[in-house]
Amino acid sequence: MRKNGLLVTILITMLLLTGCAFSEQDGEKQVVVLTTGFGNNELFRIEEESCTLPEFYVYLTNMQNQYEQVYGMQIWDAGLGDTTPKENVKDMALARIAQVKTMNLMARNYNISLTEEEQDKIHQLAEEYYASLNDTEIHAIGISLSKVEDLYTEYALADKVYHFLIKDINPEVSDDEARTITVQQIMIRTATFDEEGNRTECSEEEKKRALKKAREAHEKAVNGENFDSLIREYSDDEVSTYTFGKGFMDEIFETAAFNLGTDEISDVVETDYGYHIIKCISTFNREETDANKVKIVEQKKKEVFGEKYNAFVDGLVRIMNEELWQQVDFLEEEDITTGDFFKRYEAMFP
Repeated sequence: MRKNGLLVTILITMLLLTGCAFSEQDGEKQVVVLTTGFGNNELFRIEEESCTLPEFYVYLTNMQNQYEQVYGMQIWDAGLGDTTPKENVKDMALARIAQVKTMNLMARNYNISLTEEEQDKIHQLAEEYYASLNDTEIHAIGISLSKVEDLYTEYALADKVYHFLIKDINPEVSDDEARTITVQQIMIRTATFDEEGNRTECSEEEKKRALKKAREAHEKAVNGENFDSLIREYSDDEVSTYTFGKGFMDEIFETAAFNLGTDEISDVVETDYGYHIIKCISTFNREETDANKVKIVEQKKKEVFGEKYNAFVDGLVRIMNEELWQQVDFLEEEDITTGDFFKRYEAMFP
């Protein structure tokens, strides 16, 4: 029932912000692919910003080890449709560092720079991270202390650009805008969905039987029969209780639910999923509403940033060393465990 709820993936997007410097827009690839004219170990270029293989491996290896620390090595055996978890993380690492490089171009455009105090912190941060690397990691990644400091400097500038772009967003959200309700539902399915969200509708005869079943359940509900018992008897949904704010559920379902008072029961409601009988448990959840306010503000930030970022990215010259990219793979030596490159930054710049 939640929007995109069936588009399940094991991996959690770890991009610093939204968007990507290498993307598809209006059906056309926005990357010029070249295999010549690059410097030694140069992976891609965005205008005058360049990314080398050691820089990319800092991002990739840290993201790789973060996943392994949370999910274990078995994470790489999971299936993700047409791609693999390794390819997914590799693409995310590329998106993340490409965006940071792009935002450094934006920093120059907006005359944004680091203060002396921030530069001192970056210098300290780079020394501490580089000192945490063992000889195997330094050799395999091919990284130097000066390059680590460059990476942290770029990351900090991207962070400042982000906050500059979203500085005018009002952090105040009203209770009405963020109001979160809790409902129970009985759902009689009239369609099935695969893991990619593709819908297969039931036959007309099956839909007639489903509607008859839904009306029967609705009649019992409005006549006072125990709703929990009716859920167990009739519902095809594994989840019976939903807490949500506006914009998070199917529009038809959401409209019907928000029009109910506490303990009221809806008519039979039809969505793309099936027939629903909704019972309102609470018209206002203080804790969930406050949490939803945070989500709304974050969503506004992403939208504002995305508009300004995409406008800046449009038309940039981006070239990719496809031959080198195809050679990139995980570093899987046992002694390569570094995974706190980003965590160290967050601790230094909370």
